[in-house]
Amino acid sequence: MHGSELVPTENPLPAQVPAGAPAIHDAATLAVLAAMDRAAEEHLDEIRPENTKRGYANDWALWEEFHTWLAERTGHPLPPTAATKGTFVGFVVWLDTVKVAAPSSIERRITGVTVTLRRQYGIEVPKAATLAAREALKPLKLDPARQARGRGQAPAATPEQLRQMSAAAADGLTGLRDRALWLLAFGIAGRSAEVSALNAEGIALESKGLRVTVPSVKGLPGRKVTIAYGSNPDTCPVRAWLTWKTAVGLTEGPAFLPIDQWGHMGTKRLAPEACRKIISRNATRAGVEVRLTGHSMRAGFITASRVAGKREEKIREQSGHAENSPVFWRYIRDADAWVDAASEGIGL
Repeated sequence: MHGSELVPTENPLPAQVPAGAPAIHDAATLAVLAAMDRAAEEHLDEIRPENTKRGYANDWALWEEFHTWLAERTGHPLPPTAATKGTFVGFVVWLDTVKVAAPSSIERRITGVTVTLRRQYGIEVPKAATLAAREALKPLKLDPARQARGRGQAPAATPEQLRQMSAAAADGLTGLRDRALWLLAFGIAGRSAEVSALNAEGIALESKGLRVTVPSVKGLPGRKVTIAYGSNPDTCPVRAWLTWKTAVGLTEGPAFLPIDQWGHMGTKRLAPEACRKIISRNATRAGVEVRLTGHSMRAGFITASRVAGKREEKIREQSGHAENSPVFWRYIRDADAWVDAASEGIGL
């Protein structure tokens, strides 16, 4: 099971004696120092912003995914606590070439892994390892094409692209899950973190469609939304969800679960990063010309609803945007761009 599809969980090892403690200290002194180090880490963890904690969790999930990728090629799995010059430089190269990450993102990942190793596992990453990783990063930061990665607004998915993805979906449980995931993400105008947090018991079938409880994530309030039956069975979120739910017998717990290459289903919910990858991977598989991301489903719903003539307040109820959200109004302006265009019908 690939670690990238699971929500990272903390599993700290027992605290160790402080690495910098002089050998002349007696056992009682060392015990007090170790206890104070643990208390310091707990305090720092309490005051650390939630978005920073989530970032570190995502960094660690990628570090574990890198180790899985490495094991597949070497035939020998290394523990994720193996922090050396080789693994750190390899991590940089993997993020650059396999994940196509921006240099700024790679730099943050290095910091996140370093902090997690120290905080959760009591392991100080050798200075030579972090210096080598940043040395490998230097030429990447000078490349304008790499610097441009990840910038700009996510392209809005269209119903036509969803039909294209549906036609190219994989067979078996993976295809059923993926199709339900991206269509439900579109239907709730959901962020990847919200799709990850969905629970089966929070998705209720009613006569006209689904009533979905979108949990609170990233400090944002949760919301209840409705998804009506679609006119096209291939892109109907209601039918896609019911098909996936019935196929695996979901009644409660995470709405979307990891599935390995042999078709074995896990029990822990998909991580937000895994939800984003599923959308991007399926769009690429279907030959969609633009690179769709997790946010493309959210942007796509707002745009498609506006083009269909839906009122702003109804769209905001679905997406959870505040009334004065500049992002929301940018989506609305994009959708309205060709409605009564200033250049239309003026005698040109």
